[in-house]
Amino acid sequence: MSALSNIPAHAVLPLSAYDLADLRRAAARADQAFLHADLHLATDKQSVLETIAQAFALPDHFGVNLDALYDCLTDLEPPSRADRPGFVVVLESLPENETFDRESRQALLDVFRDAADMFDDRGLAFRVFYSVEKGPRAVH
Repeated sequence: MSALSNIPAHAVLPLSAYDLADLRRAAARADQAFLHADLHLATDKQSVLETIAQAFALPDHFGVNLDALYDCLTDLEPPSRADRPGFVVVLESLPENETFDRESRQALLDVFRDAADMFDDRGLAFRVFYSVEKGPRAVH
């Protein structure tokens, strides 16, 4: 049984209940694109968005704001020959600090929730898993 079988096709969930390697394997078995952003170096909204853009290979015209993120996410295409097309998205180590607080994180996750709803309307899976790393981070 797939690690994805008991998870709704359009969900945004904490990563803590899932194993990253299992999610990667489950995405491969389901022919779903696996998008993983390691955000442990991100410190603020701009660096979070830039890291996501780089990790997901968003187009060069990405505007580094939440509206542009939604537009780019909803333009993503699943693997063309997939039996069960869709996406498994992992946002690992989202910051929680003075420059990227709970409200900022919720706004970002709302974009992913809205994208998940749009993909669900198109009959495509879009599952998002995230983790949070609390505390100050050094600015690099």
